[in-house]
Amino acid sequence: MASSATLDRTASPIAPIDVSRAELYEGEEWQAPFRTLRAQAPIQYVPDSAFGPYWSVSTYKPIVYVEALPKIFSSSWEYGGISVAGSVDAPKENEVRQPMFIAMDPPHHTAQRRTIAPSFGPSEVAAMKAEVQKRTAEVLDSLPIGEAFNWVDKVSIELTTGMLATLFDFPWEQRHKLTWWSDMGGNVELMKTPEDMATRNAALMEMGMAFAALWQEKAQNPGKDLISVMLRSDAMNHMSQEEFIGNVILLIVGGNDTTRNSMSAFVWGLSQFPDQRAKLEADPSMIPNAVQELIRWQTPLAHMRRTVMEDTEVDGVAMKKGDKVCLWYISANRDESVFKDADRIILDRENARRHLSFGYGIHRCVGARVAELQLTCLLEEMAKRRLRANVIAEPERVATCFVHGYKQVMVELSHY
Repeated sequence: MASSATLDRTASPIAPIDVSRAELYEGEEWQAPFRTLRAQAPIQYVPDSAFGPYWSVSTYKPIVYVEALPKIFSSSWEYGGISVAGSVDAPKENEVRQPMFIAMDPPHHTAQRRTIAPSFGPSEVAAMKAEVQKRTAEVLDSLPIGEAFNWVDKVSIELTTGMLATLFDFPWEQRHKLTWWSDMGGNVELMKTPEDMATRNAALMEMGMAFAALWQEKAQNPGKDLISVMLRSDAMNHMSQEEFIGNVILLIVGGNDTTRNSMSAFVWGLSQFPDQRAKLEADPSMIPNAVQELIRWQTPLAHMRRTVMEDTEVDGVAMKKGDKVCLWYISANRDESVFKDADRIILDRENARRHLSFGYGIHRCVGARVAELQLTCLLEEMAKRRLRANVIAEPERVATCFVHGYKQVMVELSHY
């Protein structure tokens, strides 16, 4: 994507727009600034933000280009990792850099991903379906009809933490700790100040102690769970404590937030597009494609970050070694050059599966099939019961530019 007319950092046609500001996501006000960036400055240098300077990449094709070049655009934890929050140079006070395979470059990334990936293969995910259907049915059958409740707590969190507890063979009665640790691990706002970072570190240390005990237990009595899979692997059985905790955070945040927030987007999004909800209710065969479209429309992780390893050029824009690059999946999934009428949910959208919500290239989400399975089962079990979740209030959203999600979506259930 090189150009003969290379531009420097200051050459943007418009003033810098800092789309890392938490209020844009808390108030669901991110669409307009990204629309401006896509039209006028799809690759823009932002010299000043709460997380330091960064490049903002907001259109589909340049994101795919960057993701396809991991040797030039590093994910490594050593340079600050995968979110805008990590510093490029020396760690900030109380900033703990956690190795995890999503925040590694080849060959270490390749070996560790190869260990985990078979647990999420097609046959393994197919074997999970009966259990996911059973748990989804139990949760839905426990819900009140015609009474207000928070869908995020009663459905999205309950289903995703149950899946995580199953994957890790984590103590069932303590499964809601997984939600708390996921919230702390994925909240980049807690990486702005030393005090907040210390709070986050304490929560993650608690998580590390709980999983270290589980590691010891599985060393004595291994099973089919993810901890046992790591223990049997040459690539992962000698991990340092930091690396083990990092990979647990990755699997918890990845396994929780993506699915949880897509489940919440299902009820909120379709309440905004009742014509699409009616089509789905009339034709459940649309569910597989509807799942892809809902994941595209929501984009549960707003961005991933890379660090430039050598001076390079993207679409005629010069980037310097050490620069921080934010790939805004949330904007690419609304890129009108790829997705026509992109702000709308269109459940039979022909190219919905082209979304970047799971990333692209070597770091594409290893658990994507599990997320799709959980959301598919939810839609299927809702359809079997002819249940509709009627949203009765504006959602309360997560105030962060990394995890794009919901704290509360109040609903009342009815039959259709």
